[in-house]
Order: sequence, then structure tokens, then C-alpha cells
Amino acid sequence: MNIALPQAYLLGLIGLLSIVAVVVGRQVLRVRRQEGQLFDLERRCQAVDADAASLYELGSVQLDKRLFAQAAASLKRAAKKANSEPPEAQALIENALGFSLAAQQNHNEAVRHYRLALKAREDYPVALNNLAFSLEKQQKGDEAVELYRKSLELEPGNRTATRRLKLLRPQG
Repeated sequence: MNIALPQAYLLGLIGLLSIVAVVVGRQVLRVRRQEGQLFDLERRCQAVDADAASLYELGSVQLDKRLFAQAAASLKRAAKKANSEPPEAQALIENALGFSLAAQQNHNEAVRHYRLALKAREDYPVALNNLAFSLEKQQKGDEAVELYRKSLELEPGNRTATRRLKLLRPQG
């Protein structure tokens, strides 16, 4: 079967457009699902007696959608209600709160919440990395290096800590 060059080009273009349509369609469905989840969580968490887990879930979805100020508000509410939660849950909430604050360039408050996360669970590499990064932003490179090294002790394959250490200490 001999296909002329314009026909081959047209078939290739149709194939490429089909692939793009599938990718865009999946993204649209994902966003709609997130919007629905966000709406349900917001409605559920408007109650004064919303539990820490629901507020954390709401804050996580807001973080995923880059709604950092709203996430910080939700996560602050979750942190206030997390006293009866296990230390791991408290650490997750405080770390997420720190992340939402750091995303708004509020590194002083972010550092405070990362330290609270590490107080709840000191072997938490993600919180160590996040704390180190905020300390970098505050020009506290030596303390950041120590934290990245501690993160690597806990998780030797931690790519974030390895990459940041190379940037901070190129020779070693």
C-alpha cells in the first residue's frame, strides 16, 4: 500500500492530535474531580466542630491547587484540633502548614511549624528538608547543611537533600 506524503502527514497529525486530546481530557477530568472534592470538603469543614483529619485533607487539596493562603487557614484550624491526634498526624499537619507558609514567602513562620513537626516526629525527612530550605532562604546555610545531612542519615537515597547539599557545598 503506497500512501502519498500528504496523506501520511495528515495521518500523523491526526494521531498526534488524538494523543493530545486524550491527555487534555484526562487533565480536565482530574481537575473536575479535584474541584468536586474541594467543594465537598469545604462544605464539610465549615462546621465549627470539623475534625483535624478533615481539615488536613481540605488543606492538602488546597495546597495541591496552589491555594496557599486558604490552605494555611485550614491547616491552622487542623493544628489547633490536633492535640488528641497521634504524633505522626501532628507532624503531617505542622509540615503542611509550614509548606503553605513557605510558599507565601513567610519563612519565619514556616520554620516554626517545621520545628513543631519535628518535635512531634523527629525522624521525618520531608520536614527536615523543608526546614533546611526555609533556613536557606533566611541565609542560614550552615544549619541547613546540618539538616540535609541528618535527612540523608535517615533516608540515604533522599534526592532533595543530596541535590541541595551539592548546591550549598559543591566541594563535598
